[in-house]
Formats: sequence, structure tokens, C-alpha cells
Amino acid sequence: MKSEMNSIPVFVTAAESSSFSQAAEKLHVTRSAVAKTISRLEERLGVTLFNRTTRSQSLTDEGSLYYESCRRALNEIKLAEDILESGKLQASGKLRVSVPVLLGHFCISPLLSALAQEHPKLELEISFSDRPVDLSEEGFDLAVRIGTLADSSSLVARKLASHTMVFCASPDYLRQAGEPASSEELKHHEAVAYTRSGRVLKWQIKNEKGEMTEITPPARIMMDDMQAVKNIAITGGGIAWLPYWLVREQFVSGSLKEILKDRSSGSWPVYAVWPRTPHLSLKVRLTIDKLVSELPAMMAAIEAQI
Repeated sequence: MKSEMNSIPVFVTAAESSSFSQAAEKLHVTRSAVAKTISRLEERLGVTLFNRTTRSQSLTDEGSLYYESCRRALNEIKLAEDILESGKLQASGKLRVSVPVLLGHFCISPLLSALAQEHPKLELEISFSDRPVDLSEEGFDLAVRIGTLADSSSLVARKLASHTMVFCASPDYLRQAGEPASSEELKHHEAVAYTRSGRVLKWQIKNEKGEMTEITPPARIMMDDMQAVKNIAITGGGIAWLPYWLVREQFVSGSLKEILKDRSSGSWPVYAVWPRTPHLSLKVRLTIDKLVSELPAMMAAIEAQI
């Protein structure tokens, strides 16, 4: 079995070289040793792995299939060895992460900064943006996104946590316009809407039957920054639909009031998203583990105060 396993790195190196001679140079052995190893492997498998001529070599269809499996296996072994090396689990290199602006400031960046302190060789770059960046095109290793994700075969997602959305308005606005008691009454109020990627984010609310419905905010004021939406709501600009963690302090101080509590709009999921790859790098794996293990508790502590 040991000799069979030893033949796999020789085969992979030969498959990635232009000739057995070049493979021999990479492996620091003789060309004859490479050729004999490949011949024994072909005999054991009962297939021809290489098309050989006096001037060139190429993989057969069976060789190509075997190469893909062997390459993946060697990569997995290398990844395991990296993780176990010295028992350190130390990430290194540059890590580029895209995060939503406010959730990034409140919750994500403190956790990632702590991760960077735990791994001195890790170089951390955080981009704050509410737009859904193209991870591969823009060179990001990971993104944190809020809400329903678009279908994508090129990305992998993992749910990290969820947060509650609430309707709120200033006491002054409610004194002047009255407090809505239903989704129908809500449609006749002034709204301050949040936009993402140029589109107004629809509000989710339970109707009189307890069914979750969506309505387009009756807004004259629309902004692509939730902090700005909150600020306008505080000054009496209208009703806003915002994450609880963003307006909790305003509820405590009284500058905003929660409305339509019995029409709870449920929770929004928070995801980690990264490019699909056969082998997840250690730095990305550790980042995801950090967020999965600590973000829910951080957000739950805030939600528990509702």
C-alpha cells in the first residue's frame, strides 16, 4: 500500500510536466525511476495513463480522470498538514472581507480585528459597503451579507445569525400623523425608505390574517444608508423599517418609538459568502469559524433586550 501511495505524487508531477525528464528534475530522481513508477501504476490500474511519443506526452482520458482525483486528494492532504503544523492553526497572508456598513461597524469588524490579533501573520483588509460586491471580480476572500441571497453556483454561503427588523417613528411624527395599527394604515403614512443597488427595499409585515406580506414603502425620502434613514426618522421624517440593534438606544432614550409590535416582521438572516473552491484556505476557514461561533451571541445579547 505504501508503494502505491508513493506513486501518486510521481504521477501528478508527471501529468503537470511536459515530459518524464522534466518530472524527474522536479522530483530529484532519474527519468528511468519516473517511467518505471508510471508503468507499475498503469499495470496495477489496468489502464494507459499517458499517450507517449518520442517528442511529447499527454494524458489519456482515463489519465485525465485519475489526475483530477489525485490532485484533489493531494490538496486535501496538504491542507490537513497545514492545519496540524505545530498545532498552531496560524493563518497568514492578506484577507479581504466585504461587510455591510453598519453591521460591519457594530459587530463584524470587532470580531475580525480580534481574529487579526490572534493571528499576527494575518493581514486584514475590510471594505464597508452595502452593495453586493462581486467577490471573484473584485478580489474578496469573503463577504457578509444580510437578507435573502441570490442563487449562485459560484458561491458558497453559511448562515451566521439573524436580526429582527422593527417599524419605528419619532414621537413628534406620531403625534401629528397618528400611529398606524395595520398594514393598510401603514400605506397612508410618510416613510423613509432604504435603497440597495438602486432599488427600494420592500417592507415585510403581517396582515390581519397573520400572513407575512410585502409592501412598497410610501416614501418621498429614499437613502442607501441605514444610519441616514434612522437620522431622518428621528427628526420626524416618517416611519422607518430598521434593524433593532441599530435603533435600540433610540428606543431607550425615547427619540424613536417602536410601532406595530403585534405585526412583527420577523428576522433577517446574516450570511457569510465566499467563492466556491475545492480547497478553502485556512485564513477563510478560521474567519468563518470565528463569525459562526461569536456573532450569534453578540447579536442575541442585543435582541434579548427587545
